[in-house]
Amino acid sequence: MPGKKHNPAVQTVKRYVMIFIGAMLAAASLEVFLVPNQIIDGGVVGISIMLSYITGWPLGMYVVVLNLPFLYLGYKHIGRSFALSTLCAVLFLSYWLAVFRPMSRVTDDLFLAAVFGGIIIGLGVGLIIRYGGSLDGTEIVAILIDRRSGFSIGEIILVFNVVILAAAGLHRMGWMRHIAEYLEPERMCPAPGQGALAVETRD
Repeated sequence: MPGKKHNPAVQTVKRYVMIFIGAMLAAASLEVFLVPNQIIDGGVVGISIMLSYITGWPLGMYVVVLNLPFLYLGYKHIGRSFALSTLCAVLFLSYWLAVFRPMSRVTDDLFLAAVFGGIIIGLGVGLIIRYGGSLDGTEIVAILIDRRSGFSIGEIILVFNVVILAAAGLHRMGWMRHIAEYLEPERMCPAPGQGALAVETRD
């Protein structure tokens, strides 16, 4: 009996629909459970959360901008299909982050937020990976390092995430807050006539 033939167009549509749904789940987890309770994720998303928290700029903007260099690496070294699927996943995520941002948190309980947020984002990321994409540039770097070293992809991602979580911990303890103050627009671009004096006398 001949094998069942799959329509390439149908498979392509299915792939991007599933990536769209995966990005929606990930965004819902971030904006409804994790970010409102100051629970950080790993990878580029984690860095984006920290930058969004420090600057007040939209999380989705950082997710797209910070992933762009990694998307180029994915296109050059992994393949066009993977890079395109990952680009769509990142853009879909940014869209859904904007949609869910005005919504209120579901719970103030950190344990419940971490559990349900982790489960939902795990389902979303799993769907995206299952259908040929990625939601985080560090996974692309991990794949490339894995090809040239004895470390597994999981071990490499773990190292990235430990560094990111350590930085988040320092920020929560106040070590990075002073640095963040000097990155504020008023300090970077003082009003005319104030110059460096504005920085020295602000506190």
